[in-house]
Amino acid sequence: MTLTELRYIVAVAQERHFGRAARRCFVSQPTLSIAIKKLEEELAVPLFDRSSNDIITTEAGERIVAQARRVLEEADLIKHLANEEQNELEGAFKLGLIFTVAPYLLPKLIMALRDSAPKMPLMLEENYTYTLTESLKRGDLDAMIVAEPFHEPGIISEPLYDEPFFVIVPKGHHFEELDAVTPQMLAEEQVLLLTEGNCMRDQVLSSCSDLAAKQKIQGLTNTLQGSSINTIRHMVASGLSISVLPATALTENDHMLFSIIPFEGKAPQRRVLLAYRRNFVRPKALSAIRSAVLNSQLSGVTFVKSENAE
Repeated sequence: MTLTELRYIVAVAQERHFGRAARRCFVSQPTLSIAIKKLEEELAVPLFDRSSNDIITTEAGERIVAQARRVLEEADLIKHLANEEQNELEGAFKLGLIFTVAPYLLPKLIMALRDSAPKMPLMLEENYTYTLTESLKRGDLDAMIVAEPFHEPGIISEPLYDEPFFVIVPKGHHFEELDAVTPQMLAEEQVLLLTEGNCMRDQVLSSCSDLAAKQKIQGLTNTLQGSSINTIRHMVASGLSISVLPATALTENDHMLFSIIPFEGKAPQRRVLLAYRRNFVRPKALSAIRSAVLNSQLSGVTFVKSENAE
């Protein structure tokens, strides 16, 4: 059994195709296939079901591939320890972000990293939390920025900042006469929400129980939805309905499009996190990402000191 063979089976498990896995590993398909067959014979257990074009990992294969990933991570750690004097802030950093954070954080994050880590360019992926989590566990991402709630075995998360939600309403809406809005008042309105799968939709509903109950009764077919925050902003500006957005998605020029009204008392909010694999081999790079977020001068948020931060 070799590390090369372990890399091959991890690639096949991810790609679910021998040809794509071979290209990913920069070898010919026969070379990869022979190596995997040899490993299966050595282990006396089939790792993959080859009965269809879409390769499926067997039950035993799932456990072995998961262990192979851990072994490969530990091997990378050995390389890191052997070269611990090298600059961890050199080389690309693979960062994932959820859709409702990326457009508002990235411009300021990148500007901050230009000063603190100029030789560490970002390879970026925007996606849903569950997709980013799988990419992180596979090693396709070095870290990801997501929002609570988030709990995943083997993944460490540390808080970055808390950001409040605000109500946005079309010009001329009767809420404009109010100094603040309660969560209960939203249940009396038609509220635009993000589509299913966006964690911010769940965060808004969990903060507004009356609205959540109304949405459950109405069902998805009778619910106004938008595919992105930017889409929702423009639908509200057009006069369609009201919505709830996080502080970072609002700018000083938005008053020309719609009115922004705070919540009464302690506003509903969400906590944004930095998540990464345990024993990730570039701790200084993680620290640079976190510091860049803290120095990004995001408006309206409260930065959180992490117990895990060095």
